[in-house]
Amino acid sequence: MGKKQRDCVTCGAPVGYLDRQHCCLCWRQMKEQAAKATCPSCGKDRVLQQDTGRCIICSRVCELCGHPVRAAGTRLCRDCRRKTDQLVAQQPCPRCGKAGYLRETTGWCGHCSRPRQDKQPPRACRECGELRRHAGLGLCSACWQKHPGRPFIRGEHLRDRLADPPSWLGDFVAHVAARHCVARACGFVTDLGRLLEDEHSNSPQALLERSRRPGRSMGSFARSLEDFFTLRGLALPTNQAERLAAGRRKRRIDAVPEPLRPAVTAFDASRIRAQDRARRAGTRPRSDHTLETALAILRDLALFLMDRQGKNDWALADVHDVEAFLATLPRARKRRLTVLRQFFRFARSQHIVLIDPSRTLTAKEPNGFRGRTLTLDQQRELFHRWTTTEHVHPHEALTGMLALLHGASSTEVRLLQVTDVDPVAHTVRLGRRPHPVPLDPASWTVLQRCLAHREAWPTANPHMMVTKGTKAGRCPASTAYLSHVLDNCGYPPRMIRSTRLVDLVNTMDPKLVAAAFGMDPQATLIYLADHVDESRLPSGEVQNVRHH
Repeated sequence: MGKKQRDCVTCGAPVGYLDRQHCCLCWRQMKEQAAKATCPSCGKDRVLQQDTGRCIICSRVCELCGHPVRAAGTRLCRDCRRKTDQLVAQQPCPRCGKAGYLRETTGWCGHCSRPRQDKQPPRACRECGELRRHAGLGLCSACWQKHPGRPFIRGEHLRDRLADPPSWLGDFVAHVAARHCVARACGFVTDLGRLLEDEHSNSPQALLERSRRPGRSMGSFARSLEDFFTLRGLALPTNQAERLAAGRRKRRIDAVPEPLRPAVTAFDASRIRAQDRARRAGTRPRSDHTLETALAILRDLALFLMDRQGKNDWALADVHDVEAFLATLPRARKRRLTVLRQFFRFARSQHIVLIDPSRTLTAKEPNGFRGRTLTLDQQRELFHRWTTTEHVHPHEALTGMLALLHGASSTEVRLLQVTDVDPVAHTVRLGRRPHPVPLDPASWTVLQRCLAHREAWPTANPHMMVTKGTKAGRCPASTAYLSHVLDNCGYPPRMIRSTRLVDLVNTMDPKLVAAAFGMDPQATLIYLADHVDESRLPSGEVQNVRHH
């Protein structure tokens, strides 16, 4: 080093070069630091390798797993070296063919050398007596699946799992076990456990809402929960019927062409509000079927105006368009015209149309009965079928006999309950009839057949006619079921009932018939035929009738 020229700006040591500001030690440290960079693996300042982009320590990694290797001459990490040594010591097992450590005693791998737990020997099932392997409680698998105690055992297991089991859990298990098969009841208990173990509320109303399936059917589990909760007053019934009715109305409104749809939507909303007001006032609200039928008629009219008349506005519809639409179905003219008058009155009040095109139209129809009736031979044939033929379903025989001999409607038969039957007096209460209806021996025999058929179902449904879909609940059979229950005999229920009403009204006083059937006196007059039975008149009056 030459003569001191200045002091180092970093450490204050003497600097012997004219063109430097740092001493030799600081100069060397600066050159080394300039060659370093931050390692992406360890984050330290190191000289990075050109092939790996990391420091020398982080560049040494295992060839198999990529973990760091500290020793310079080692290609594998500790775990990989251990695994490699183990694989070298393994040999294929002569029994299973897999690589493993062969035991000296057996010559097989450890898995094959360990003794297997033998299955329990077959024993006689205490239920069926057959020699089979047991599944539980001394029963074979088939008998265990049918064991009536399975739902209660699953309910006890669920109670043990829950931190705070509800007090009604045991009652629900007994409820589903008495109304469903063993497998279905166990499935319901499992579904209930899934709802009770989630993070949501476990109140009965919340459980009932979460159990409902999306779509048109709420599911059998939700129906069972609804029956159980409503029967004990723990929750309110669901609005499933209202949701289905709203879906049917929406499908009919969506089928209306787009330019004519807003008016139909507003008309439907006004009818829904009127239905709600009638329910709150305690009057007779329009049924969902009436509202849906009206929307179907308006849908057909809108399609008729768009497709055939080429009109895309309700204000363009005139009396000729409405008359042409009514002519497409002459037999439905009266019903269609009633709906159209209601719609156009609403449209005129909302300033959708200026003139009501249906105001001057009429639907003149005779008020008398125009339906079909059965002949005397056909009635004898049906009576013989329902009283002597054994293969006839009891529901068909009961519906037919009550309609043929007692003039019962499908609604009266559908809502008939077991408590309405008096086994001592041999009478039943049908619908709104003021007095019990006495049954003849043939009808009573058919009724006993229906009761015997009902007792074969494990059901608590109070109605007389129990189907596969209603045996687990408390609701009556569907209207569609009653509509098709007489399909095998070839005659609809309305035709059979009309035959009995026509015969009674024309042989008795219509007012007495109306009082016996719980009908309005005006309703029985339409069945009064337009002829006079001459055999019931004196000889002099017969001549006068013939003269007139």
